Amino acid sequence: MIRLTTFTSRELWFYTRRAFWILVSWTTISILLFLYEYKTLENEGVLTSSYDFQSALTAIVIVAISSGLIGGIFTVNLMELWLRKYAFWKALIYIFIAYCIAAFFVSMTGALYIKSEDLNLPLFHPEVIEETYFFFGTWMFVKNFILWLFIVFSTLIILMVNDKYGPGVFPDYLMGRYFMPKKERRIFMFADLKNATGIAETLGEERYFNFLKDFFRDIAPAIVQTRGEVYQYVGDEIVVTWKMKSGLKNANALQCYYSMLKIINRKSKLYKKKYGFVPEFRTGYHYGSVMVGEIGQIKRDIAFSGDVLNTTSRIQGLCSEFGLDILASKDFADIAYKLPKRVSRHDIGKEKLRGKAEEMELVTYRRNTI
Repeated sequence: MIRLTTFTSRELWFYTRRAFWILVSWTTISILLFLYEYKTLENEGVLTSSYDFQSALTAIVIVAISSGLIGGIFTVNLMELWLRKYAFWKALIYIFIAYCIAAFFVSMTGALYIKSEDLNLPLFHPEVIEETYFFFGTWMFVKNFILWLFIVFSTLIILMVNDKYGPGVFPDYLMGRYFMPKKERRIFMFADLKNATGIAETLGEERYFNFLKDFFRDIAPAIVQTRGEVYQYVGDEIVVTWKMKSGLKNANALQCYYSMLKIINRKSKLYKKKYGFVPEFRTGYHYGSVMVGEIGQIKRDIAFSGDVLNTTSRIQGLCSEFGLDILASKDFADIAYKLPKRVSRHDIGKEKLRGKAEEMELVTYRRNTI
């Protein structure tokens, strides 16, 4: 089991922030649904004088907050882990079972409260428990069970799409922001595995594919937590991009590399035991203007086009020549002046990039151990 101390403050803040928004969203949805149902019943004239609006609203808030806390802190993260770890059909079974257990405890909490208020008896009085037991056979429970199952799955889908495209991209996609091509300034990071050919020959096709799959899966949190967007996977290479504001804030773009290192180091024993190799990678950074827009008819995607991609790839390719794991253009280093903790910048000088007429100034970064 992973201890809380293995997470950085950045990771803890990411999960705390996500749990908070799930709590707020689910609580808001619950209250709005309750008010809608109350107004509908009131207009139909089916509410009696015995109906206690305050107690009913309090019960809904208790259920909503309980759902948001359990869902945001535990259930959603667990379900997301299952979707990454298991085949889709198996993950759905686990998710449904977990949802049923969570729904039972949350519903029981709200039902105990409202029945206790209705009967004016202590919370765990036998009559209250008996009435709560009958509640699970009512249409109201069945309706809420199905409705919240839909809400939970919708939340998971949004989180999955958000992970696929990166934070903030899904709303842009829905709003059609990239339906027409537009020019943007972007930061790009190219990262590829060292000795990929040798590892592939040793492991064989199937084990090497699983090796890559595990690697890309494990580094995903580092990308998401630094507001990065995965542009594409090309063999043993991954291309990540950031909007300028997102990439420069809190040194997100550079921090992504060091967060990836931290994750792989933390899992090195597992990789060594499973494959006999620990992933090592080289990265290149650059920024510039690109055209971005939706492309494709059968499989629509967001594509980038511009010289900055070729340049970043060439910078990354020079890592092996210099014996370095990270290289960046001086242009990028000048604007990304805010660095991760204990990281310092070191100038390399001007170098000739393959396919480029002019030399480009490059820099590297080193993390101080003290």
